[in-house]
Amino acid sequence: MHRAFSPARLAVKLVFFINGFVHATYYARLPRIQDQFAIDNGTIGLVLLASSFGALLAMPFTGWVIIRYGSRRITLFGVLTYCLLFPLIPLMPHVGALSSVFFLLGVSAGMMDVAMNSQAVMVEQRHGKPIMTSFHALFSLGMMLGGLFGALFAKLDTSLLLHFSAIAAVSVAGVLIARYYLIHDKPERKDKEGPAFRLPNAAMVSIGVIAFCCMLGEGAMADWSTNYMENIAGADKALAPIGLSAFALAMTLGRFVGDSARLSFGDRNLMIICGLISLSGIALAILWIHPYAAITGFFIVGVGLSAVVPIAYSLAGNARDLPPGVGLAMVTTVGYSGFLFGPPIIGFLADLSNLRYAMALVALLFAVMILLAYRYRS
Repeated sequence: MHRAFSPARLAVKLVFFINGFVHATYYARLPRIQDQFAIDNGTIGLVLLASSFGALLAMPFTGWVIIRYGSRRITLFGVLTYCLLFPLIPLMPHVGALSSVFFLLGVSAGMMDVAMNSQAVMVEQRHGKPIMTSFHALFSLGMMLGGLFGALFAKLDTSLLLHFSAIAAVSVAGVLIARYYLIHDKPERKDKEGPAFRLPNAAMVSIGVIAFCCMLGEGAMADWSTNYMENIAGADKALAPIGLSAFALAMTLGRFVGDSARLSFGDRNLMIICGLISLSGIALAILWIHPYAAITGFFIVGVGLSAVVPIAYSLAGNARDLPPGVGLAMVTTVGYSGFLFGPPIIGFLADLSNLRYAMALVALLFAVMILLAYRYRS
């Protein structure tokens, strides 16, 4: 139960990996999706906004659903739906239908995010020390490999349908393996139920806003780094996805040592350090217009952001007087809105000026994150 390679811990890590792998798969091909549907940055921003609404509708209620049905069932439902939906993207006849698919992807992603982190909190509680960052490392590893495969399939000029279908088949196979080893948490008794929706309390809002700033940066890297590389930094189509891969690699490396860093520096100090590193990275990418400068900057951003969200989720999942799913639903609703609403806002700002100036919003939010972390008290 307490081993680093316990079946439950490996199964939850596999779900985190699949989440990141699938997400990066279709976002790395976002320029090709735009080409297929002949849409500009503002329009693809609206499509991403549909995904945002889907997730934010699902998240606040997922904690209640977990209480009724258990996080294992909701995790499996969310990840399977996510894997089966995204190959439909290139089959859509028009932008309206594309937006509908992204809305459903958002719903499944929102449910999966809360539920799989609830599973991670239970594994962490069994382990008896901070290990949340190690789960998020697998999400980042999945994003890194998803970005690399995106670059490979772009280089081979593979169709979106073939690319997405192949990744979906492999991912579903992984889910079918993980389902046997996820923790079988039993639904709680009815007399313990709270309301279907709970507003975040003051402590959860404080943690959630820090997560918001961090996750807006993550969303910007995931959704716009490839575009930035191609259209601002001047990278060719094969090199462009490497910016996303560099970011994800840095997130992965940072998260593999994040739990040790939490024990060494403490949560507050580590969040301040992470904010300063992130701000320096995005400043490099904005101020020095060159493909390799952007790749380096995105890598530094990844190092900085790596530990912030796992800290926030661990604090929320272990909050007193709240079931893990409910605390996580509160913080993910606040924090994940940055991940989902940030990229569409950047798209609109990019159309008003250009993507370089739109990325300044990310730098501003990193400065806010540093200030909030400095004022944070556990």
